[in-house]
Parts: sequence; C-alpha cells; structure tokens
Amino acid sequence: MGLTGEFFNNIDAKGRLSIPAKMRALLQEEFGDNELVVTRTSEALVAYPLSRWEKIKADVEAMPNGADKDVIYRSRISPAAQSGFDSQGRIAIPASLRSIARLEKEVVIVGLSDKIELWSHVRFVEQMERSEERLRTMTDQLGSLGF
Repeated sequence: MGLTGEFFNNIDAKGRLSIPAKMRALLQEEFGDNELVVTRTSEALVAYPLSRWEKIKADVEAMPNGADKDVIYRSRISPAAQSGFDSQGRIAIPASLRSIARLEKEVVIVGLSDKIELWSHVRFVEQMERSEERLRTMTDQLGSLGF
C-alpha cells in the first residue's frame, strides 16, 4: 500500500513534528524502519525511511565523479538529517531545513508511497493550485488511470 494520506499538523518551537500513527505503523510494517531521513527538495522537505535513504545514497555514490554528483550531494545528501521518533511520535527537524522549506507553525504531511513530503501550509496550497491547473491538461492520462 505504501505511505498515503494528507495530514495537517503543527511544528513546535523546537522543530519537532508529530508524524501520524498510521504513517509510523506503515514505516515499520513495510520498511522495517523506525527512523526517517529528512532532506530538502525545491519547495518542501522530504522524509525517507532509513532503508530507502540508504539505497538512494548508494545510488548517488555509484555515480561517476563530477559536477552532477557534486550538485546532488550539496543540495540533497549533505543537508539530510536522520531522526528517530520520540515517545510522542515526533521527529526533530533542524532549523536549517525548516528555514529552507519555510516551515513555521502549520505543516502538511503528505504520504507518497515510499516517502513523506513536509510542506508549509501556505506553500502546499500554492502547489495544489498549480497541480490542479496542470491536471486540467492531462485528461487523457487521468482517464486511462480511472480518474
């Protein structure tokens, strides 16, 4: 089934964010993980189960040395932070990553099969509006998928 759902939650002043129990259970069942690795994307943060992250990191390591590998390292691997769950099901997100994603109080947690996106509420609404615009041009693809 994978990680699915949209959840609205608040991040506290120390940068701790509660991950829904449903997602924590799926992390354990499907990935055997009790830890996430959080890194940046262009507009949000993404949290990978530790086992999935290790595969991604190995794939980057296998790339030939050069500018592309360096860019991926600097923008995605180096900023990554590993976080286990505390007794209340929260992960700690470093200030540097919170700043990049503009996470303030309201956070949207989105399950995407093998990863979790963490969005500021404002940016998530903007992204969804752009997504809906794009979906209006994808009627054939949506129809073939049963939507």
